[in-house]
This record gives sequence, structure tokens and C-alpha cells, in this order.
Amino acid sequence: MPRSCVPPLSPHAPPLGALLRLYAAGTALTCEPVDQGLLNRGYRLCTTRGRYFLKHHFDPATADPAAIERRHRATQRLADLGVPVAVPLAHREGRTVAVVGGHAYALHPWIDGRHRHGGQLTRGESARLGALLGAVHACLERVMPPKGRTRPATSPHPVESADPADTFALIDDLLAHVRRHRPADAFDELARHRLLERRALLEQHTDRRPPRGGSVGWVHGDFHPFNLLYKDDAPAAIVDWDRLGVQPRAEEAVRAAAIFFVRPGGTLDLPKVRAYARAYRRAAGAAPSELSAAVHRVWWERLNDFWMLRWHYERGDTRADRQFPAASALAVWWTREYDAVCDAFVR
Repeated sequence: MPRSCVPPLSPHAPPLGALLRLYAAGTALTCEPVDQGLLNRGYRLCTTRGRYFLKHHFDPATADPAAIERRHRATQRLADLGVPVAVPLAHREGRTVAVVGGHAYALHPWIDGRHRHGGQLTRGESARLGALLGAVHACLERVMPPKGRTRPATSPHPVESADPADTFALIDDLLAHVRRHRPADAFDELARHRLLERRALLEQHTDRRPPRGGSVGWVHGDFHPFNLLYKDDAPAAIVDWDRLGVQPRAEEAVRAAAIFFVRPGGTLDLPKVRAYARAYRRAAGAAPSELSAAVHRVWWERLNDFWMLRWHYERGDTRADRQFPAASALAVWWTREYDAVCDAFVR
């Protein structure tokens, strides 16, 4: 007897019968939610024909079936070049996206693997990670349309950096949310401390707002530990290509390092960052000046970014709360150690 992966009356339950018939993938035996994604829904699916990853493209910003198909074709071309990706399966109609009940789904082979944070990587494995991302960027340049002729389905990285005047207004609004929250808790206390601290830092560094972004390229768009699977010590698959688009590629390299190599106390493991960045520059053909500019823009982005607090206070969504202590501390530490961070990326 097949077991439903979510309660039958749930509006989010995937229509397993219709999907498995379309893919000729047998009968469901088990189906378990994979709960690491913040925007889309995924399920570990075991059927009489094998094991699969079923993805429900739920995020309206990336759920257009035609756009999903284009991203799928891109990952197939990357796989042909040797990039480790989980290529989606085609169903009986020859497409890789199934639209059932107005929702878009894709079926992928299940990849046995685990996620690894930078703290679990050696310095050599950190270099391998940088080389992998550099290879992704270099291969995307080969398989994707010219940047000036075809725009991506997702929004490109904004050319203008954050305006501190807007950030000051946002800080005031978030502080009001914190004051209104009852009963006050430890998260409110930390949020208030970080908001006041960040306002002081921005007042001190307003004149360091970076200029418009530099050269752009095709990027994964969301390269972080939960989107990379390892088998043993080797990368097995880069997943979740929903944010594939044209952005400043060196900024993706810096942003990824700030996620992989942040320590719980909000500092970066700079020796690992250095190994990662050297390998990235070689694989991507990126100049040190490109990384230096990217470090500055991502630092500024971090100073002005409060998406975790906006989710918590404006949307009532607490899924990112556990990331907030380290991420908010990193912005402060990065400001203090700016020269050392820049040096790790460019030398």
C-alpha cells in the first residue's frame, strides 16, 4: 500500500498518482519531505521503479514551466561538460516539467550524498570547492546564450548598490517591529542590538558606497552548502538551479565563501577562503581586481541587508532565524577586518 508523504487533505500534497503515471515511474512506496529548502518543496520518493527526488516548483518567481525547462536544458549541457549536476528526467511527453493541477513539478534521480559546511572541509577541499565554482562559471559561458543578447528568466543582479538612506528607514521600521513584539524574547534583544549596531556602522561608512557593478556572467545564483551534495569527499551534484541568471560572477564567488566559511561566532576562516579564492580565480580566469571589487560590493550588501529580520517580523516566517546570529555578527567582523578579508580573496 503506497504511503502518502503528507496528509491527504493538505493543499500542498503532490499528486503522486498522476505524476508517476506521466513519468512511468512505478507505484509510490514512500515519500518523505526534504525540509531544507526555503522557497520550493522537495520530496524523497521511493517507488517500485527506483528512488527519486521530486521537486515542487512553488516559488512564483521561478515557477514558470518554460523557464524551468530552459534551466533544465542548461544543466544537461553542463553535465555533458562534466559538471556534477542532477539532470531531470523526461516524462512520456518528452518534457522535463510536469504541470498538474496548475503546479509545476520535476523528477530527478535521487543522489546519495550529504551536505558539507566549510568547517567540515580541509584546506585542500576548500580549494576544490573554489575550483568547482570557477568551472561552473567558465562552463556556463560556453553553454549559455551571449549575455548581451538573451536575458535570464530571473532578475539580474541590481547594477546600483544599496542606498543607505533606504536602509536607515528600514532599520527604523524593523526597530518599531521589535518594540511592538510581546512578549519580548532573546531574538528580539539580539535583533535590536544588531539593528542599532548596524545603523552606527552605516553612519560611519556611508561614503564607501560602491559604484555600479562590474562585468557580469552567467551564474548558478544560489551556491551554498544546501545546494551541493558530496559523496565521500567529492562533490556529487550541484542542485537547485532556479536562480540561474546573469550577475556579477565574482560576487557569487564571494557570497558563497561568506556562507560556506562563516564560523558560528560570525568570523570567516580566512586560510580556507584564501585556498578557495585562489582556485576559483584560476578556474574562472578571474583577475584579482575583479575579486577585490566583489568583496567590497558584497560587504556593502551585507551591511545593508536585513532579509532574515524582514522574514521574521514582516512575514512571521522564522525558518531563517537560526542563521541570524552568525550572519549578523559577520557584517560587523567583516567591517573591522576588511583589509584581511580582501587580502584573502586576491592573494
